Amino acid sequence: MGINETLKAISDPVRREILSMLKGGQKSAGEIAERFGLTAATVSYHLSKLKSADLIEEEKYKNYIYYSLNTSVFEEVLTWIYALGGKKE
Repeated sequence: MGINETLKAISDPVRREILSMLKGGQKSAGEIAERFGLTAATVSYHLSKLKSADLIEEEKYKNYIYYSLNTSVFEEVLTWIYALGGKKE
C-alpha cells in the first residue's frame, strides 16, 4: 500500500461514499449497488480500486462477498498527514 494509491482511490466521490457506508459494517456488492443505483460492473470497478489501495477487505460467505473497512490503512495515512504538520527544525 502506498500513500499515492490511497489518495487516488479516495479522490473519487463515489468511493468515498462507499467507504462511509462501510463505516456502519460490512456490506455486499449488491447492497452497495442498490444504494447508488449503479451497475454491478461499475460497483465492481470502484471496489477493485478500493481493494487495490488496501482500503477495504473482502470476506466470502457462501455465494456472497462482503466488504469491510481496513482501518489500519487509514491510521497510516493519518500518521503521514499529522507528520506534515509537525514542527520545523
